[in-house]
Amino acid sequence: MKQIALLCLLCIALSASEYSVVISKKTMISAVTAQQIRDIFLMKRHSLGNQKVIPVNLLGQDISRITFENEILKMDRDHLNTYWIKQHFQGTTPPITQSSYDSVKMFVQNVEGAIGYIPSSMVDNGVKVIYEF
Repeated sequence: MKQIALLCLLCIALSASEYSVVISKKTMISAVTAQQIRDIFLMKRHSLGNQKVIPVNLLGQDISRITFENEILKMDRDHLNTYWIKQHFQGTTPPITQSSYDSVKMFVQNVEGAIGYIPSSMVDNGVKVIYEF
């Protein structure tokens, strides 16, 4: 019985994902708060200091996007959809989306001010981590 419990804990630990919010290495931003990230992805904030920022999301059903919305944006899918419907009528559009982690990473590397999130295991010298969740 003890072995089964340990095996279950190991499986949970292995399936737990850790993500990093990343920007280009060329960007001078070194760290941000969860609230700043939230404001950026809700299109309430368009710069950090003198740096214009462009948020990029994964497609809607990706597990990391759902995790991001719950942990960083502090909204479930229904609340977020209602938020964006209201924003639409005020002329605000949601962040752009990319179809894969690789696409998000390439976008962040190549578009000045782009900010996105990827699994921490994908972080390399092409991007800079500014927040982890």
